[in-house]
Amino acid sequence: MSVRRFTPEGMMQPTPYEHVAVGTGTRHVHVSGQVARSADGSPVAPGDLAGQVAHALRNTGKGLTGAGASFDDVLRLTFYVTDWAPEKIDAFMAGVEQVAEEIGLTVPLPPSSLIGVDYLFEPDVLVEVEATAILD
Repeated sequence: MSVRRFTPEGMMQPTPYEHVAVGTGTRHVHVSGQVARSADGSPVAPGDLAGQVAHALRNTGKGLTGAGASFDDVLRLTFYVTDWAPEKIDAFMAGVEQVAEEIGLTVPLPPSSLIGVDYLFEPDVLVEVEATAILD
């Protein structure tokens, strides 16, 4: 396997993600920001953070698969969430848990960042997900 994820002793626990990933492959895969849109561009789960997280992760999985990768190969995930507040973590994690088994995403997640933003490219978009993976 080209990616090993772990949390070294002494780092904050518990967290829903691992703190460190080490990649040993040679092919890098970068999946651009994915949002809750169907293949035809129609919005999915308007106003529903959990639903949008789940669908954005599904789309991220499709991008990985298209490159011959999976979530096992992911070094890092970056989430951008509009109007972020700590009270939204339950809905956010519900979206992750809703789709994790379906798309092969393990919890704890790969090293991840959740970044609060004022808005994304369209007003109905609540979350965007980027992935970086490495393959042998």
